[in-house]
Amino acid sequence: MKRSYIKIILVLSISSVLFYACKKEFLERAPLGSLDQGNLTTSAGVRGLLIGAYSLLDGYGGAGGGFATAASNWVFGGVASDDAYKGSDPGDQADIVSIETYSANASNPYFESKWRHLYDAIQRSNDVLRVMADVKGMSDTEKKVAGAEARFLRAHYHFEAKRMWNMIPYVDETITYAKANILVANDKDIWPNIEADLKFAVANLPATQPAIGRANSWAAKAYLAKVYLYQKKYAEAKTLLDDVITNGTTASGKKYDLVNFFDNFNPETKNSVESVFSAQMSVNDNSGGSNGNWGDVLNFPYNGGPGGCCGFYQPSQSLVNSYRVDTDGLPFLDNFNSVDVKNDQGLKSDDPFTPETAPLDPRLDITVGRRGIPYLDWGVHPGNNWIRDQANGGPYAPKKSVYAKRQQGALTDKSFWSTGITANNYTIIRFADVLLMAAEAEVEVGSLDKAKDLVNRVRQRAAAPEGWVKTYVDPAAPEKGFTSTPAANYKIGLYPAFPDKVYARKAVRFERKLELAMEGSRFFDLVRYGTAAEELNAYIAVEKNRRSYLNNASFTKAKNEYFPIPRNQIDLSKGTLKQNPGY
Repeated sequence: MKRSYIKIILVLSISSVLFYACKKEFLERAPLGSLDQGNLTTSAGVRGLLIGAYSLLDGYGGAGGGFATAASNWVFGGVASDDAYKGSDPGDQADIVSIETYSANASNPYFESKWRHLYDAIQRSNDVLRVMADVKGMSDTEKKVAGAEARFLRAHYHFEAKRMWNMIPYVDETITYAKANILVANDKDIWPNIEADLKFAVANLPATQPAIGRANSWAAKAYLAKVYLYQKKYAEAKTLLDDVITNGTTASGKKYDLVNFFDNFNPETKNSVESVFSAQMSVNDNSGGSNGNWGDVLNFPYNGGPGGCCGFYQPSQSLVNSYRVDTDGLPFLDNFNSVDVKNDQGLKSDDPFTPETAPLDPRLDITVGRRGIPYLDWGVHPGNNWIRDQANGGPYAPKKSVYAKRQQGALTDKSFWSTGITANNYTIIRFADVLLMAAEAEVEVGSLDKAKDLVNRVRQRAAAPEGWVKTYVDPAAPEKGFTSTPAANYKIGLYPAFPDKVYARKAVRFERKLELAMEGSRFFDLVRYGTAAEELNAYIAVEKNRRSYLNNASFTKAKNEYFPIPRNQIDLSKGTLKQNPGY
C-alpha cells in the first residue's frame, strides 16, 4: 500500500484538535481548525484519509511519534518485561529506566507521547467515517469496506491504549468539537466497543484486498480472537482461530502458513504467508526516512556494527537462558534461569572466548546477537566492541530488527542521519502467533492433544536445519556466504504429550516467550496471564545481581500491570480522566 506524503494530521489529545500540513499553502485554503470538506468529501478524499489512518501503524508521524511510539512496543512490551534491558548507557533515554524498574510516574514523557500518538491515530480513523457519510460518489459496498477498514484501525489503536492503561476513553466519530462532547471519561470498560468495531470489520471486509498492507476479513478475525483472549473468552477465540488456521488467507489470497523463521524479520521477504497483519515500512521514498521503521532506530549494535547507532534494547541474560534445552531438546520450563548460557560479560574485546557448547534452541541466534556467532552477513559478533556499556546493558545485541549488510542503502534509508531506518515491517500478528493463541484456547476449553500439536507445529518449523544460523565459509569475508554447519549446538524437540492442564498452560506460555521474544508482546502477555508480579519479581531477584540498577526495582501487584495515565492528559481533560490505581 502506497503512502500519502502530504498528510492531513488530526491530533486528538482529549481537549484539543490541531491541524498541520506539509505545505504552508494548505493553511491558506481553509480556516485553521476546520477541514476543507469540498476537497475531502470525494472517494479520493476518503481514500486519502484512510491512508493517513494506516500510516500511523508504523508508530511515526502525527502527534508524539518517535521511540516511545514504536510499532514494536520495544519499551512497554519488551524493556518493561523480562525480555530485555534498556541497554546503552544509564543516562541516555533515562526515562525508560523508570519504566523498566516500575517506578515511572504520570509525568514520564514516554507515556504522553504514546497517548497522543494513539489518539491521533484514532482521530484519523474517525475522520474517515465522518467524511465518508457525506460522500455521494461512493457505492454502498465501497463505503462498507472503507468503513470496515477505519473501524478495524480504530479497534487496533484503542486496543494498544487499552493494554497500556486499561481504563481509557473510547472515542468514536460522534465525538467532535461541534457537539462540544470532547471531554470523554474513562469510567467504562471499552472491550465491548473494541469487539463491536472488529465484528463490523469481520462482517464487511473482503477476504482479499488490492494492496498488501490493507486489513482483510481474516486479519479482523485473528485480531478479534486476540481481543477475546485478553478477556479470557477462550471458547469464542477458539472458534475464530480454528477458522483462521483452516481457511485464512493473506490480503493477496495466499493461505496462511509458517515460513523460515528468519524470513519474518528480513525486509526482503516481508509480507509473506505468515504475515496476518503488518505495519508497512518503506525507505528511499522522498519522505526523509519517516516511512521506515523509525521507532527501532536506536536498537542496533553500537560502534561499527549495523545501524550506526545506538546500543539500546539489549536482550536480557534471563531471555538467553530461556533457550537452554534438555537432552530431548525441550525447554526448562521451571528452572530455565538457574544456569547461565556462557557469555563474555566483563571480558575485553580481545580476550579469548568460546560460545556455549550445551544444546540450545536455534531461535536464540536469530533473536539475539552474541559473541562468537555470525551476525547476519556482518561477521562474527565481536562482543564488547559492539556493546555500548556492557556493565549496564549486558553482552547481547538485538537482532530481529536488524538488516543485512548487503541491504544497506537499498532497504535502509540513505537520507537519514543513521542507517537504522529500514524497510523491515513490524508484523502485528503473524501466523505463529495465531497457532499459539489457538493452543492457549485449546488448553483452557478444548483438547490438550490439539494444543500440543499446535505448539509442535511451531517447534517443528524451528527444528528445520535450513532455518538455523550457520558458520561462514570465510569468517574474514562473511559476504562469501555460509556453510551447512550450524553455528552452535542447536537442538529442539517436540512435546510427546501434555500430561495435564497445568503443564500444558506452562508449555504454551513458554513457547510464546521463545517464539515472540523481542517483538514487544511479553509484558502484555504476562499481565493478561495474571502472572506479571510473580514472574517479573522473580526475574528482578536474579537480574539485580547482574544489573545493579535493578537493585531497587519491584513490581507492585494491582498497580504496575498498567501504566499511569499521563498527567498532562488528565489536566487537559479538566479532571474528566481519572488516574489508574496506585499512581
